[in-house]
Amino acid sequence: MRLTSLPAAALAMLAATAGPSRAEPRQYAIDPAHFSIVFNAVHIGYAPTWGMFLKGKGGFTFDEETRALTELSVEIEAASVFSNDERRGGHLRSNDFLAADAHPLITFDMTEARPETKTTGTVTGELTLRGVTRPVTLDVTLNKVGPYPFGNTHVVGVSARTVLKRSDFGSTYALEGGLVGDEVEIRIDLEAIRQ
Repeated sequence: MRLTSLPAAALAMLAATAGPSRAEPRQYAIDPAHFSIVFNAVHIGYAPTWGMFLKGKGGFTFDEETRALTELSVEIEAASVFSNDERRGGHLRSNDFLAADAHPLITFDMTEARPETKTTGTVTGELTLRGVTRPVTLDVTLNKVGPYPFGNTHVVGVSARTVLKRSDFGSTYALEGGLVGDEVEIRIDLEAIRQ
């Protein structure tokens, strides 16, 4: 995901059934205006608290005929985290969580895409967060691919989900006593424009 999330993260599934190739693989760039990266973690056991990243970019190569996905890379700006509370946002950017000053980018680089159906599958890649790199697998759904109704463009729409443990990336603040959950649920929704 050099998108730079978590992540994507997130396109993991564009690869679905393979057949004889008639179309050619084409480059797609994620549209920043239609790129949502949201996450949540449980707060003291009461309820999940949600946040999102406001700035990310990325792209991939996709063959519309075979549904083959390659070269997916995403970058997310760690400091763009938003949780609808200024004080909490500052804490999320601190070394307790994202360490945004020392590690300004969250990145994801795909290593494998596995189809399950024509519209679902998984994407596995290397997620780098807080300077720590770990393998992460996303469940991906291909929502729609085709001509865009506005302008002369061709668009792919994708949704992706995963759950990771922040402690795997060195964030252990408030784990004791369950004040802040270790598991972080991530959802990525995006539209990407054919280049």
